[in-house]
Amino acid sequence: MNIFLCSSKVFYSDLAPIITNLQSLGFSVTLPNSYENPGKEAEMRTRSDEEHGEWKASAFRDQIAKITNADAILVYNGEKESIAGYVGGSVLLEMYETWRQQKPIYLWNPIPDNMLRDEIKGLQPIVINGDLSKIAV
Repeated sequence: MNIFLCSSKVFYSDLAPIITNLQSLGFSVTLPNSYENPGKEAEMRTRSDEEHGEWKASAFRDQIAKITNADAILVYNGEKESIAGYVGGSVLLEMYETWRQQKPIYLWNPIPDNMLRDEIKGLQPIVINGDLSKIAV
């Protein structure tokens, strides 16, 4: 089973043990777009709006391809700026595309209690509370 691991860049430093554990359970793991180069977006923000926009559009296309090739996504949603279960804009788009493709969405922590709560609930993620054994094979 191929899992596309989704996460806001702020959580990339938390992902290594999750990747290792998923692989030890026999999962193939597809990494977030800029996992190997998390500073790329900050660099692109220094460029023209057009260049940044083109780069971001390319990243969105890459996300769709990764979701299409995955069996499910696992969203790592840690705490950011006192928001438990934080989900950012790009991750929400990944969740929506996964839902649109009728594939399972696994959420590491509970749905955040913020302005996106209703939308995330509508995507019907399976909250695993950090328990990888809850990912159906």
